[in-house]
Amino acid sequence: QVHLAESGGVSVQAGDSLRLSCVVSGRTFASYAVGWFRQAPGKEREFVAAISWRGARTDYSDAVKGRFTISRDNDKNTVYLQMNSLKPEDTAVYFCAADEGAKWLNYQYDYWGQGTQVTVSS
Repeated sequence: QVHLAESGGVSVQAGDSLRLSCVVSGRTFASYAVGWFRQAPGKEREFVAAISWRGARTDYSDAVKGRFTISRDNDKNTVYLQMNSLKPEDTAVYFCAADEGAKWLNYQYDYWGQGTQVTVSS
């Protein structure tokens, strides 16, 4: 069984920076690609960023490209999402997800965390 736990979500002001963490436990972390998604109230969940199992490949949505950076530390079983220049429209519950195969390339994941709330005030 794979377990994902997000942390780091808080309330901040527009323009601030924030780093989210996702700890993955239960299986060999280094074999998983990990993605971040978010869901704002009344909206569908949307893709934010993803990183391959060794970190050689990253992918970002247009909405966050240039402001957010995804990274991973396989020694700590952790994936990070550094968020800079935050905007009110970044307000959402942020989820991390893991995939052991290649489904992540199509934004599909096998395992999901419970989410962490990020609120950005103007």
